[in-house]
Amino acid sequence: MSIWIIAEQKEKKLKKVSLELLSLGKKLKEKKEAEICAILPGSEIESLAPQLGHYGADKVFLLDDEILKTYSTEGYSKTIACLVKEHKPEILLGGATAQGKDLLPRVAAKLETGIASDCIDVDLNSDGKLFCTRPIYAGKVRVQSTIPDSLPQMASLRPNVFEVSPPDESKSAEIIKVKPSVTDQDIRAKLKEVLKEAGEKVDLTEAEMIVSGGRAMKGPDDFKILEELAKVLGEKVTVGASRAAVDAGIAPHDMQVGQTGKVVNPNLYIACGISGAIQHLAGMITSKCIVAINKDPEAPIFQKADYGIVGDLFKVVPILTEAIKKLKAQE
Repeated sequence: MSIWIIAEQKEKKLKKVSLELLSLGKKLKEKKEAEICAILPGSEIESLAPQLGHYGADKVFLLDDEILKTYSTEGYSKTIACLVKEHKPEILLGGATAQGKDLLPRVAAKLETGIASDCIDVDLNSDGKLFCTRPIYAGKVRVQSTIPDSLPQMASLRPNVFEVSPPDESKSAEIIKVKPSVTDQDIRAKLKEVLKEAGEKVDLTEAEMIVSGGRAMKGPDDFKILEELAKVLGEKVTVGASRAAVDAGIAPHDMQVGQTGKVVNPNLYIACGISGAIQHLAGMITSKCIVAINKDPEAPIFQKADYGIVGDLFKVVPILTEAIKKLKAQE
């Protein structure tokens, strides 16, 4: 069996979900002997290929070309689909990231196969078929399904579901350089410019911990106390917001967690002043640990929280921040 993963990189750095996919590949390999291959598209990213070998890839198909410097649905999907058609792997996996949600359905259409999207668990059944678990109905139900007989069997994995296996620097992958089968004429929509915000923030979908604010936040300045808490918690921590805060204009849309925002899966999710509307729960219900801070003891968020604090977030959050500072000072 051949298990392929589509590796994502940003600014010449591998995204964590790429390493999670390789860890998943190794888990599947325990069920059935398989070769794990990674597709790595981009430009000037050859130095990343050996890292994929350290994390479990047996082969890396390196698509390193100026035409793939910026992501485009048409360019990436045609290049990847042509490569997959040539080698015919049984399984093709990708990340359920912003890029993956755009790319993978297009690849599946070109390959005329099915795809299980936004999976929180992927395994092999007794017949060697992919057995996928994915949440539906805003996370209230989990569906288990197998992929149809068409090949390759495709699935996208929600980020932060699988732990990344430790790298083995003694393991190396065979690096196969491939010329992309795409031209400028194939790419009709082209990205001209990327405007960055001041300061680098951890992406919500890849954050290990998230502190989110809701309707109780009165203005943009109120998020500063959440940012202070996030800062003391660690490096891979960021601040999010509910739809109510975004609709009120006190938080940008890229901070929105929920069904119409970003779906997140951190180890720790702290909901501050968030009531727990079903739209918001759909975006964070699979978080490994949920802490709710709300003045209303009847707020629906408490029904889903592992820990709850009934109180004013503007009093509770600073106390929590100071307590964590003291604990870290003792380490």
